[in-house]
Amino acid sequence: MMSNSIQLSERDQLSKSQMNLLRKQGQVPAVVYGTDVGSISVTVSEKDILSTLKRNPRAILHAAIPQNGSKPVLLQNVQRDPISNKIVHVDFYQLNMNISMDSKVTIHFSGEPVGVKEGGILQVELYEVQVRCMPDKLLSAFEVDISGLGIGDHLLVSDLSFHEGIEVLSDATAMLVKISHAHAEEPAVVPA
Repeated sequence: MMSNSIQLSERDQLSKSQMNLLRKQGQVPAVVYGTDVGSISVTVSEKDILSTLKRNPRAILHAAIPQNGSKPVLLQNVQRDPISNKIVHVDFYQLNMNISMDSKVTIHFSGEPVGVKEGGILQVELYEVQVRCMPDKLLSAFEVDISGLGIGDHLLVSDLSFHEGIEVLSDATAMLVKISHAHAEEPAVVPA
């Protein structure tokens, strides 16, 4: 499950200009925190982060942490520049593989609903749900086939059936997706 590895390099507290120079060299300032390691300032290759985000943003990574050896980590937070969208800082959470954790799982909807073919409108309300599980059970995404949904049908969080060992923390009555009547979106015309 932890086939992905990532190299982290130690860094000192740097000034803003030194941080910007690091970024120009393709390195991103980062922090690793967790019970075993405390909080360590590091740098990571921007290329490695982009590759991880593309493959699986919720992958458990084997991180080579300076003076701490290889530890399982999760990409916890990615800060981006609001203008350039470039990554400016990353937080890694060092996992304890023996303790359950809370995380989000992305929901991927597959299939074209019958209701859409009949002229209905697909409305997605939620794209992810909060779950609790052991780190090795964590899913990057959960596939949900919605091809059987007709006009007026909906899917709730309680309709999801995850593998054993995954507890859903999101509100069970929360709506994931619904198929609405096309005319329901138009304002009613009242005769004068």
